[in-house]
Amino acid sequence: MNNSLKSLLTIILLAIPFISFSQVGVGTKKLKEAKMLFDGSRKMLDNNWTYWEGPRFKAQLPIKWQIVKDPVDKGNAMNSNDPAAAGGLYGAADIVTKEEFRDFRLHVEFLVQKEGGNSGVYLQNRYEIQILDGDYGLHGMAAIINEHLPLEEAYNGVGKWNAYDILFKAARFEGGKLTEKARVTIYFNGKKIHEDKSIQQVWGGPNSGQDGGNDGGKGITDRPGGIKLQAEGHDVLYRNIWIQALDLGSKGTDF
Repeated sequence: MNNSLKSLLTIILLAIPFISFSQVGVGTKKLKEAKMLFDGSRKMLDNNWTYWEGPRFKAQLPIKWQIVKDPVDKGNAMNSNDPAAAGGLYGAADIVTKEEFRDFRLHVEFLVQKEGGNSGVYLQNRYEIQILDGDYGLHGMAAIINEHLPLEEAYNGVGKWNAYDILFKAARFEGGKLTEKARVTIYFNGKKIHEDKSIQQVWGGPNSGQDGGNDGGKGITDRPGGIKLQAEGHDVLYRNIWIQALDLGSKGTDF
């Protein structure tokens, strides 16, 4: 085999994982190495998820999030409007994956049915990526809440499906001490809106998530966490949620 052919094969082999890894947006299919967390079925909701029993917990199993018909496409979705969270009582009926993760690639699709719809995707049950119709501030749609604004407004609007594609790297510790903050890259509906951003803390206090009540949310601990979806008494639907556990080592999160 000549050197030119070897070089070409090397380029092809190196490119393969990046081609599949870079697929983003609404309708993106689960990567072969990933695990489906929610496919629209009640069975998968009950098997993979449970309520997060934080200090404001008010719900009771089985999960009261309803399986509903997809209003846009064929299939089903789940509605985050749990009655226990009526009035915006976040932390009362949030759901979290039973499995916990460190580094990962995550795909989540959501649809806000009514203006002002509010929910959120929590990475490691700590760091919230906001879902809030009508707001693009630091507490608004697609923000790494209270820390980073999205680079552009990529929201498809009320009544349409949207997708977050996320590559997350957990905080690093040595000898029990924090040495590196968590980092994340996010695509929103196929557009890169956050590039390898560091995350400083958990926001919202102990009702928000893991470590939220530890040193005002700055006391991040060295333990994995689940993917959490927030119930705030709004009709926000979810479908096609999958995750690939990774070990990013010393790498960043840009992809």
